[in-house]
Amino acid sequence: MSRINRSIDFMAKRKIAGIFSIILLVISIGSLAVNQLKLGLDFTGGTLVEVVFEQAPELEALRTQLEDAGFEDVTVQNFGSDRDVLVRLAQGFSPTVGNEVLAAIKQNDTYSVELKRAEFVGAQVGEELRDQGGMGMLLALALVMVYVALRFQFKFSVAAVAALAHDVIIMLGLFSILQLDFDLTVLAAVLAVIGYSLNDTIVVADRIRENFRRLRTGDSVEIINVSLNQTLGRTLITSLTTILVLLALFFFGGELIHNFAVALLVGVLVGTYSSIYVAANILLVMGIDREDLMQPEKEGEVLDDRP
Repeated sequence: MSRINRSIDFMAKRKIAGIFSIILLVISIGSLAVNQLKLGLDFTGGTLVEVVFEQAPELEALRTQLEDAGFEDVTVQNFGSDRDVLVRLAQGFSPTVGNEVLAAIKQNDTYSVELKRAEFVGAQVGEELRDQGGMGMLLALALVMVYVALRFQFKFSVAAVAALAHDVIIMLGLFSILQLDFDLTVLAAVLAVIGYSLNDTIVVADRIRENFRRLRTGDSVEIINVSLNQTLGRTLITSLTTILVLLALFFFGGELIHNFAVALLVGVLVGTYSSIYVAANILLVMGIDREDLMQPEKEGEVLDDRP
């Protein structure tokens, strides 16, 4: 008979964690309803201006200079090389916008620069990208639910999808509250977090299923606690190593992937939390027990040790 050994009683705080998650979800949904997302140029349309410098410019100083010249929602990034710079503007396109940007840059005698191109990014393209991205996210959640239901059990699929939805809503809520630009890089981060969080949840779910079948003592709460403790080391090591990489991207990756790094940092932290508390909480609410996970007996199976 296996003896249950718990070192951290995660489930003792499950009600507090549940209230905390509900508060975060209410705040996030409220902000999304009131403030909505601040969509980036990829979704809203705007103007692209490409300029070439003789020497590599300081991007942050260049962005500040353009904002001081009256341009709003300016994004500045390298394009191809450190001398080629792409300026993204939320304003509508006009035939003179390229020369206006060039004149604003030349106000600083430090820069020797030439205009390479100026063009319009249509809002129609942005709407298609937004709709396709949203459909991609919904399709991913649906496929996750089907996979987990087939691989484990229906209650596990509900718990996994609930944890994923929890993570995505809180990520989007943070971007809505802080009014950070939501562009294609952030959408990619959201989809990456879905995969990351799902992987964490499945590792925990697999250990829970195994322990329900292996351990002969203890109720559902105790068995889930054992499973969480057994997977805790793996969860922390994976999360910490991922966070170290994301911190490097956040501080040194530049303006182009700054919001991408923010989204992933938040997603990894929330995903780690949800794999411990949200998914397990849902399983307990749905009344998971040994009977749900017992392997069915095969028909015609002959009993052993007959006289």
